[in-house]
Amino acid sequence: MCDWWIDEKMVHVYNCHPFASQQIVPTDQEPGLFCCGGDALFVVSAGGCRIEVFQLQEEEECTLLCRFATMGKVLSIAHSGIGDYLVTIEEKSKATYLRAYTNWRYQAVEKTRVAVRMLGHFLSGSSFRVAPKEQMEIIEIPLYDPPLCFSCCPVTGHLLVGCRKSLVVFSLKKQDLNDPLSVLDFERSLIMHVPGWTPSQVCFCDGYVAIQMELEILVVKLEHFHQQPTNDNVPVPKDINTSIDIEEKGLMREAAQTDISQLEQDDFYVCQKNQELLGEEARECGVSVTLERTGMELEAGDIEVSYVLYRRFAPDFFQGHTVEETHLHSLQLLPIFTVTSSQDLSCEKKEGEPLSMFCFISLPNTGYLYSIRNGVELTSTYQYPEKAQQAVLSNQFLHVITRNALQCFTARCSAVAARTEDPYIDTTMKACPPFTMDVCALRIQLFIGLKALCHFKNHVVLLTKAAVDGDGESGRGPKKAQSRKSTSTKQKVSESGHGWNLYIVNTVSTLHLYSEMVEYSKKYETNSPQAQSCIHLLSEAHLLLRAALLDPAVRDPARGELEAAFKESCAQLGDCYSRFDKRDFHLALPYYKMSGLSVTEVIERNVTFSQKSQSFGKGFLFFLKHSLYEESSEELSEETAGQVLHIFSTAEPSQLPHVVCSPCMLHANHATAFASLEKLESTLPSVVVTLTKAAIALKMENLQQYKTEMGCHTEMLQVYGFIEEPKLLLLNREGKSIEPTSLAHHLKETQEGLLVASAVALHENNKMTLEEADTFFKELSRETGDEKAGPQLLVDFWEALLVASTQEAIIQELLFKLSTVYIDRISTKENSGIKPLKTAEDLINSCSHYGLIFPWVSVITPSVFNMDRHYQEDLQKLQSLLSGPSLDPSSIFPLLEQLSDNESPGLSIHVLCATKLGDHESCIDKLLERCPQAIIPYANHELQREKQPLWWQKVLPELCKKTKYEGDESNTFLSSLKETLLVVAMELDPLEFLNLIPDDGTAAFFVPYVLECSQKNLVT
Repeated sequence: MCDWWIDEKMVHVYNCHPFASQQIVPTDQEPGLFCCGGDALFVVSAGGCRIEVFQLQEEEECTLLCRFATMGKVLSIAHSGIGDYLVTIEEKSKATYLRAYTNWRYQAVEKTRVAVRMLGHFLSGSSFRVAPKEQMEIIEIPLYDPPLCFSCCPVTGHLLVGCRKSLVVFSLKKQDLNDPLSVLDFERSLIMHVPGWTPSQVCFCDGYVAIQMELEILVVKLEHFHQQPTNDNVPVPKDINTSIDIEEKGLMREAAQTDISQLEQDDFYVCQKNQELLGEEARECGVSVTLERTGMELEAGDIEVSYVLYRRFAPDFFQGHTVEETHLHSLQLLPIFTVTSSQDLSCEKKEGEPLSMFCFISLPNTGYLYSIRNGVELTSTYQYPEKAQQAVLSNQFLHVITRNALQCFTARCSAVAARTEDPYIDTTMKACPPFTMDVCALRIQLFIGLKALCHFKNHVVLLTKAAVDGDGESGRGPKKAQSRKSTSTKQKVSESGHGWNLYIVNTVSTLHLYSEMVEYSKKYETNSPQAQSCIHLLSEAHLLLRAALLDPAVRDPARGELEAAFKESCAQLGDCYSRFDKRDFHLALPYYKMSGLSVTEVIERNVTFSQKSQSFGKGFLFFLKHSLYEESSEELSEETAGQVLHIFSTAEPSQLPHVVCSPCMLHANHATAFASLEKLESTLPSVVVTLTKAAIALKMENLQQYKTEMGCHTEMLQVYGFIEEPKLLLLNREGKSIEPTSLAHHLKETQEGLLVASAVALHENNKMTLEEADTFFKELSRETGDEKAGPQLLVDFWEALLVASTQEAIIQELLFKLSTVYIDRISTKENSGIKPLKTAEDLINSCSHYGLIFPWVSVITPSVFNMDRHYQEDLQKLQSLLSGPSLDPSSIFPLLEQLSDNESPGLSIHVLCATKLGDHESCIDKLLERCPQAIIPYANHELQREKQPLWWQKVLPELCKKTKYEGDESNTFLSSLKETLLVVAMELDPLEFLNLIPDDGTAAFFVPYVLECSQKNLVT
């Protein structure tokens, strides 16, 4: 390998072999122009009036398919894959014409019939529908100005033609007649006015339009939108100007160019400064692009212009080129499709939009590659070692020809497209080499007198013309048409002093080139393990595979082979990043994940390498830690687990507690792990180390050692230790639910308070979600059968978390969960008999969500009520929640159906809920009916302020009715009536009070209270 430096940028040059073989095209005459497409090579003879078509086949000799004459001298030619037609600019009698050749393949089966017609004839007439014929058709495409250049859209087949002052878009139309006959035609649909610009080259792809002048390029996007109803007062959009604006801007630019030309005639050369404008900033370039709609299909919507890219170059005279030589060339727009965006590239129209779009432009010594979809960015800059004559970009390569060499550079298109396609790239899940890597040239193949270049699939077509008579530079001098029928691979020179050849160079398969690059990289690894060249070459090979896999045309079994090679490439990159102390060592993790290798396989690969280097790389340790800590479902064997313990004991002993607690290490030797931790504790003691030792001692059934280790630290410090390493208590394996560890099971039996406190700490430190905690405690309680009415330990956790949590969403969820459990236990009268960690009194004193139970509630359900003490606790906790400020009674209202208000516990809960919802009158009715002794405490507590009128509006009338009936509760009603009258007498005027006395002959009973009311009124 060698490198060259240009403008402080390095170009890596490798001696790989991307070219497999070459053959000479057996043309009858000297070729002038040529192009590729549709598995065919089109060669225009030097005279320019005949086209020969050759079949391009995989690893087979190039054979003549057909030949046909043109109507004029061909100045430019291109093939469209969509529609399979040829477009030419031809000259005849000093006039320039634009023509399209359709159904040209009929010439291969000796169908000599040729029809000539004007554009639009098929669209407006019906002659073809009457008598379809198997014939080649030449379509004349008229234009106002002579055509200068053109481009066929590879996505839609539409045609863009560049003229002196405008660009014209022709839409491709197709109609199937009688199978397999079909007819193509074009409709002029849009004119783009670009005042002051005379394009030297244009490109058209999926709505993107690139226009090139000598040292300027402009890229815009034609975007469809549905036009909203407008009125005459709506201003004209800024991209759709009047003809006056067009003429004014054109005259201004032409005037500026006239001034420059005048200076140049006076022996001055005016150089404009370099300028690059990306995205909407390109609108400030001073170039106006305006649209004139001419097609019928745009009536349903409209088109607007979005500016994408503008770049102006200043000639660099230090490169050794003359002013005449310094101009842009090889303009190209390249779309990248994927399996998801295009299912079949062989169809007439590619469904879906391209995943990515790239724009390539080139100066004599430098090429520039821009990504222009989903943002505009310069992705690569290619520095050529000598003057480039032409360059062609493909998904995988950039082929460049100089006078005597064919250069093959790698392209970064797949790196950009992959990031667009997969959002997980550049994370710990997936990786891809960056497009900012140094440019790489795989091969520089020598040829003599290279003139032109064309690329199609895995074929590179080259035209060479060499001069041998000492007339100066190769290719100069008179040119004569000569016969070339030989297929020899040597370049031949004609007897007249000029030689020419048209070569087809076949490129090797992606897998073959990938294998060669991998073998090449091993030499760098052997000679200089720390060198960056090994990773650089493997990254280039990886991008080759990515580009091939992005191609939707690749099908099984080839795709399966590419995917296998891709995984192998990921493993090799993972090895490189894992073994050496590279800056990007963390990339070992995603590459190993993408490789499909198991943790055991990765360990074996790196342990073997470490035996030679006597160390473990940062990347390998990074991968190993993530794999062990990410709850992988893979369980290592005892031997492999022992290797892991040795690796971390040697490289990072501080990680040993976390490693030992990993689910992957379940089969590790307990004695070895305990010894390693003891050694670590002697130098770096910590709570986590002690707790890990205790967990291992428990597994070894050494309870004495376990008690010793647990006694070393207070419970508060142990909670901090569990926060640092949650796997001491729970395992969360991939694809499985939460599993409590043996230590968690033991703490449940011996220190359940520590267990609950630790779980709360884990939740509050985002180490465990509420759902995971629920599963954790349910699994712990499965053995005791304490799940039916809610495991008591889980309820203890909810209550403790309610005390600690400050998140409103968590608080409301906990309130609902606890209310549900309390109601369920009260209604079913079932309880495990396990004592809760906190009583209702503890919660009232420590948690603001539990309020003091209202006094009247205690009257309904006194503490001496005939109920089990556990149920009494649950009832009091529920009553306390309803007496507190946080629980919304409407959230549990449907659950109250489980509780009957015929019993005191249910009655207290129903009345509490109804009171908080503001339904005091129904509460009064229920209390008078079922617990009259609570009516006065209830009224004293609840009927305050705006609810006070209920004393005389509701309570007094109801008590008056109740006292008329004799019964067991008559004394209760009578005493309640007397207390109610005292309250009413203090609050009302005498007249209002008299109006409340019933007229049933009991007025004497109310006289003392009337006097009380009168005396109060006199005092006030």
